[in-house]
Amino acid sequence: MIKVTLVKSTIGEIESVKATVAALGLKKVRAEKTFEDTPALQGQLKKVAHLVKVETV
Repeated sequence: MIKVTLVKSTIGEIESVKATVAALGLKKVRAEKTFEDTPALQGQLKKVAHLVKVETV
């Protein structure tokens, strides 16, 4: 399991980055979600790595 926390706002980011954060279900700064580790998730996290903190649970 992977816990993802949004640590930086999406203001000023391109639309595809905003859409990826929204697809992860992170709406506000400090919002957290837990996911199963999949290759698709890893691709999403790579795209928004500068905005999120990733922890293994």
